[in-house]
Amino acid sequence: MDQAERLRTLIKDKTDSKTGCKIIAVTSGKGGAGKTGIALNMAINFSRMGKKVIILDTDFGLSNIEVMFGIYPQYTISDFLFKGKKLSEVITKGYENVGFISGGSAIVKLLNVDSHERMLILNRIKELEEACDILMIDTGAGISDAVVDFLIPSNEIVLITTPEPTSITDAYALVKTLSINENYNKDNADIKVLCNKANSEKEGNLIYEKLNSVTERFLKIKLSYLGYIPYDNHIPKAIMKQVPVTIEYPESLASRSYKRVAQRLSGEVKESQNNNRMEILFSKYFMTKRGY
Repeated sequence: MDQAERLRTLIKDKTDSKTGCKIIAVTSGKGGAGKTGIALNMAINFSRMGKKVIILDTDFGLSNIEVMFGIYPQYTISDFLFKGKKLSEVITKGYENVGFISGGSAIVKLLNVDSHERMLILNRIKELEEACDILMIDTGAGISDAVVDFLIPSNEIVLITTPEPTSITDAYALVKTLSINENYNKDNADIKVLCNKANSEKEGNLIYEKLNSVTERFLKIKLSYLGYIPYDNHIPKAIMKQVPVTIEYPESLASRSYKRVAQRLSGEVKESQNNNRMEILFSKYFMTKRGY
């Protein structure tokens, strides 16, 4: 039996493992697009809808989520990878009962997390799926395997861009990198564009249309438009206070936009497949690595 046939048999055998958890990856091609703030504020809105939410920060070694929460965790992903903790044991509770797992900040060892260690996390994510309704993955920035590995199994991919030309170009580069990955199936996950720091709905739509036109033309991938978050002076003020803007300034333009986007996304998230996509991905990587 060759490798391809083994993988087909493996995938066929994965049945009746539905957890009901939705996996949403928040990503961007460029740093500074506002991923972590968006993931955090959307998670708070999901929690207000009655959802149990966990954020997994996969920007290993450079995690910012605890800074934005103003809460410093007892454990980080480092304790799972190197000290024997269960993934479920390294969850810290934040505002509105949102749980988060820190990717670790200034931990040099985490800057060199390899594919094997990433797959260990993916294989154990079932622990998180069983503990929440929505699992949000806050990826690192860029187009490396360290980012793409966490996009592949997601039900929804929220692609963040800003009006800056470099941000739009890098967002396209990320979609292109994803499209040529052998594990990516465009029918299994929607890529939704969210324009951050836009001046208006019109500008957000225009940026989406530009990005979507090139992905459709050159990559044969159709994106969808999730919305925009306006440039709002309340956001940097909230960051300085280390309190999410939706908590500190609930009536601000940004907070109202986060609520609208979260409601839209919550209504559009796909139902889980009748297979464990994390387990399939993990097995596929390691069967390939072992030469089966």
